[in-house]
Amino acid sequence: MAKTKTAYVCNDCGAEYSRWQGQCGACKAWNTITEVRLVSTSNNKAGRFSGYAGETRAKIQTLSEISLQETPRFSSGFYELDRVLGGGVVPGSGGHPGAGKSTLLLQVMCHLSQKMTALYVTGEESLQQVAMRAKRLGLPPEKLNMLSETSVEQICNLADQLKPQIIVIDSIQVMHLADIQSSPGSVAQVRECASFLTRYAKTRQVAIIMVGHVTKDGTLAGPKVLEHAIDCSLLLE
Repeated sequence: MAKTKTAYVCNDCGAEYSRWQGQCGACKAWNTITEVRLVSTSNNKAGRFSGYAGETRAKIQTLSEISLQETPRFSSGFYELDRVLGGGVVPGSGGHPGAGKSTLLLQVMCHLSQKMTALYVTGEESLQQVAMRAKRLGLPPEKLNMLSETSVEQICNLADQLKPQIIVIDSIQVMHLADIQSSPGSVAQVRECASFLTRYAKTRQVAIIMVGHVTKDGTLAGPKVLEHAIDCSLLLE
């Protein structure tokens, strides 16, 4: 039987309560407390959210091993839209999420992979999309290890085999833990995934960079509990 625990968490500061209330006693914000249901069961299927990144069986491979011929672009019929999308629509793509922060991190990771073991985990884009961007930028692909996965448990298991010194998680809003009942991006998933990865980083002595989305006004999208679970928060404008 699954044991379900209900908690009430403030979206602004992350304070937790045993029952709902209108105002958060910690940050004094109104109507920011949300019900969160946590479930812990051995029968929970770990593959419930698997495949979000376009892979059915996750494996680590270097950037140079990724085939660029499997994702031909096709035209949308509108020149301006094709230009914004980088030449057309990529099958399996949800748009062009790597327009800034992902591109910068890809450049950094390709550079660091020349002198240390580096792992880039993509949860939003396919491996082919990342490889195509690296090719356009003229980055060295031989040593950067790539993984397309959204399960935090699976990521950490594979990382234990590779033993990287730095990991990029792109992005934390699509990651999930099997024991959490709610969907990726919810308060419970973001908080627990960030905490799980933070503990992993400290116990394995590995640096982890988590990519997060921002809203139009420049604030971190989704539950703000992420800001309280990590060591450092950087905002790129």
